[in-house]
Amino acid sequence: MVQAAVRPQAEDTVRSSGAAQSPSGEVRSKGLSNNSVGLLGGTVIGISTVAPVYVLTATLGPTVTEVGLQMPALFLAGFIPMLLVAFAYRELNKAMPDCGTSFTWSVKAFGPKIGWLCGWGLLMATVVVLSNLAGVATSFCYLFLGEVTGSAGVAALDENKPVHILTTLAFVAVATWISYRGITATKWLQYALVGLQLIVLAMFIVMALGTSGDVAGSIDFSWSWMNPFGVESFTAFTAGLSLAIFMYWGWDTCLSVNEESTGSSKTPGRAAMLAIVVVVASYLLTAVAAQMYAGVGEKGTGLGNPDTADNVFATLAGPIMGPGLGVLLFVAVLASAAASLQTTFIPVARTALAMSTYKALPASFASVHPRFKTPGRATIAAGVVTGVFYTAMTLLSENVLLDTIYALGLMICFYYAITAFACVWYFRRELTNSVRDLLVKGVLPGLGGLMLTGVFLQTLKDIWDPAYGSGGSVFGVGSVFVIGVGLLLLGVALMLVMQRRSPEFFRGEVLTQSTPALVVED
Repeated sequence: MVQAAVRPQAEDTVRSSGAAQSPSGEVRSKGLSNNSVGLLGGTVIGISTVAPVYVLTATLGPTVTEVGLQMPALFLAGFIPMLLVAFAYRELNKAMPDCGTSFTWSVKAFGPKIGWLCGWGLLMATVVVLSNLAGVATSFCYLFLGEVTGSAGVAALDENKPVHILTTLAFVAVATWISYRGITATKWLQYALVGLQLIVLAMFIVMALGTSGDVAGSIDFSWSWMNPFGVESFTAFTAGLSLAIFMYWGWDTCLSVNEESTGSSKTPGRAAMLAIVVVVASYLLTAVAAQMYAGVGEKGTGLGNPDTADNVFATLAGPIMGPGLGVLLFVAVLASAAASLQTTFIPVARTALAMSTYKALPASFASVHPRFKTPGRATIAAGVVTGVFYTAMTLLSENVLLDTIYALGLMICFYYAITAFACVWYFRRELTNSVRDLLVKGVLPGLGGLMLTGVFLQTLKDIWDPAYGSGGSVFGVGSVFVIGVGLLLLGVALMLVMQRRSPEFFRGEVLTQSTPALVVED
């Protein structure tokens, strides 16, 4: 009896240990530390990178501003494309557990140019997030110190630009040093920080629900909040969805440590799924509780108040949790930003390592520390670029930094969508094998990619308007459009430079575009 079976061509290569070379054109090991991360560790890394408490305090207000009472529905709507794309990540990782993730997989599916740009989108998105996280950690550090000391002067130090920049650079330097020493160097600290976030968030939810009927502006729960079609306009829906997609960014860090995980082909995918479930549950419960307690009004503690929209928890901590426990919420936000600052170095350093290993970036980034088994030079480079980027944007204009964050959604949709389509195209010969293969390798990732492409195109249209974001413009074009599209075009320019310096990668000689090989077994 003859049975057809599909086996990825690179299977034997990617599961080897050490820095062994692979056959020309196939994925290869990078020399990272093997079997360092298990299922719990991978899940914690994913949750930590998402930074749920920080993300909630920064986005509850803006999301209500865009969609009003439909905020929980938008959080759920943003979860759907992330879940669909997670299927793509899981299936691609089973076939090719490579720390380059989106870059490597899109090269194998679509070739070197699309793969390079996909990797660039991931790198730029991560640098923007790193710089933002460091700035938030600084702000909440001084806010926390001000609360503890009772000194308004200490809290006001954050408004001193030189002090703020220097403190932010110190946070970046510490996070870079920790990441340089390895994933497991602060494993238990990560467990504690993520645990603290979830415990304090649970306390906030319970106390908000328990007191929601006792304050002015509180409203009763309604199932209509879960209806995304209740949003007044498609533009508002897309803007809210873009914010929701930003809120879920970071879960794929679980996959960036695939070469360092036990069971590299399965464990990272399972960790990603667990991380997404924990995050969406946290977001939905917090959104409902905060909305029931504070309402969506534009005054006082209302979530629609423009004066408090950028830091909702700072406004709600005292009224809901009291002056004593309220400080815990400040600690949780600081812990959230600091923990994410460390773990967010993982995808940028390992993507740069993979791109350098396959000669898509200069060879110096392919260096792995002999003792710590980490991409040392890539990690240091990421820290330097983050510090320079944040300093330049802050000195140029705080509005420019804000618009850079708004442009982040564009880059996230860009590389997530490419990865989803890469799954469909890479496994196209397997889609008729079974109903499962058709769904998890074709239909579900394809739908996720289409949804993110739709958000990407609508966002491109919306951010052309100078009114989007801070209201800045360049020759009549919105500054968010200029920044977002400009960063992607910068990637095109650098790709052309690398094409001249490393033609073998772009000829497909280092990492070959391919599909799983069809193996016939007797």
